[in-house]
Amino acid sequence: MVDAPKGAFIQRDKETYAIVPRTPLGLVNPDTLETIAKTARKYEIPIIKITSGQRMALVGLKSEIIDDVWNDLGNDIGRAVELCMHYVQACPGTAVCKFGLQDSLGLGAKLDQTFVGMELPAKAKIGVSGCPMNCAEGYVRDVGIFGKKSGWTVVFGGNSGGRPRIGNVLAEGLKEDEVIELVNKCIQYYKENAKKKERTARFLDRVGVEEFKKAVLK
Repeated sequence: MVDAPKGAFIQRDKETYAIVPRTPLGLVNPDTLETIAKTARKYEIPIIKITSGQRMALVGLKSEIIDDVWNDLGNDIGRAVELCMHYVQACPGTAVCKFGLQDSLGLGAKLDQTFVGMELPAKAKIGVSGCPMNCAEGYVRDVGIFGKKSGWTVVFGGNSGGRPRIGNVLAEGLKEDEVIELVNKCIQYYKENAKKKERTARFLDRVGVEEFKKAVLK
């Protein structure tokens, strides 16, 4: 089996690849969009797909152009298949949303800088919402965080895949630094005790929620 080019993953046809430029929290500016569009035209990339993780996948690339495409994009690689923390998804929060109660973009940026790319037993994702309506889908993310007037609520072990699982609430009314500290404890415990390719949802099913809480809420 031929190894995939760096930052690319094979598609259904077994001949072409997709890449995902990194767009932290789903935030882009006109320069980023123009660069992606210019690169897609230059290399005749047939599909640009907005993903559920607030990213843009460029699909249908032949292997021989992938390095050149990355060079033209001038962008970091967005993790898509690796066993690591893939991304932080975030809603607008108090930056612009009339329903926002907490600064989801501010906290999301700190979590992105701290955890994205961290090697883990399986892929993982974080969702941060500025209010309990949970537009960033925290209850079905490996780590979910949402804001209330009283502070942040942290959820762990959610999954939206073929075996969906609603995450468990671990703590409420937290400040930003307390959120980051608790998320770090959760990820470290998971990292040290999970089996390879065992997602957080299956990990909690196996070890038990109460046992997990005892370990991370000391």
